[in-house]
Amino acid sequence: GWPTPAQGPGPYGAGPGGPAPGGPGRPGPGAGAPQGPPYGGGAPGRPPYGAAPGEPEYFGGQPDPYANNPGHTQQFSVPDPYGQDPYGQDPYGQDPYGDGSTYAAGNTPPPPSGPRLRWKDLLRGIVTRPGATFMQMRDYPMWGPALIVTFLYGLLAVFGLDQARDEAINTTISSAIPYVIMTGVAVVIAGLILGSVTHTLARQFGGDGTWAPTVGLAMLIMSLTDAPRLFFAMFMGGTASLVQIIGWLTWIAAGYLFTSMVSRSHDLPWPKALGASAIQLLALLALIKLGTL
Repeated sequence: GWPTPAQGPGPYGAGPGGPAPGGPGRPGPGAGAPQGPPYGGGAPGRPPYGAAPGEPEYFGGQPDPYANNPGHTQQFSVPDPYGQDPYGQDPYGQDPYGDGSTYAAGNTPPPPSGPRLRWKDLLRGIVTRPGATFMQMRDYPMWGPALIVTFLYGLLAVFGLDQARDEAINTTISSAIPYVIMTGVAVVIAGLILGSVTHTLARQFGGDGTWAPTVGLAMLIMSLTDAPRLFFAMFMGGTASLVQIIGWLTWIAAGYLFTSMVSRSHDLPWPKALGASAIQLLALLALIKLGTL
């Protein structure tokens, strides 16, 4: 006659209203292994107990379709130690705040535009195609041709100046040879110093070229551009009108070649390249072109 009370939940792992499967005293198949959702989980479609909407998954929240879930991982790239962007999407390089050059700030300098030229092609290229030659040799030192050509030019430069030529001719051979050799060495040292000054000024103006190619090309330009004036000066004297005219023309040509060389070797616009070459041009004009050495 008494009403049967509602049966509460049974033991852990047992169904409602009855003992655990297997009888009293023996654990059922569900003992020790929960059959429900894992810890922190909840019923599908709603957050578990104590978890508010919008919390991360590891706090029990639901997966955010816009978070870094499987299938929604954001793309990223490991920085290249050589400064190259593997995806080619960043026009400013991977380090836009790093040290850079005038035009390619933050980017690595371009690779050489061609193989190293042989000395014959180098000398011919400076006269016939200077722009392409300077661009191709901007990363290659050329000490052999630069030192030899400048030294030979210094040996002959003695005979292009009136007073120096008279002193060398009127002395004995034993005295003239050391005099001529010392002049050649002095011209080489002067070329090294003037080329270094040009390189230093180019770097101060924002250039990115290297020292050895800049100095080597500067020495070759100095020697090759003065060769026509020196040829006529050896026979006509350095003060002859024709020699002076040729000297001015070759000085202008040297200014063009110096500007072109610095512009391509250091990636500078031509006004800055001309400014970097100004001291060397003035020194050549005063020491050699005008015959005041």
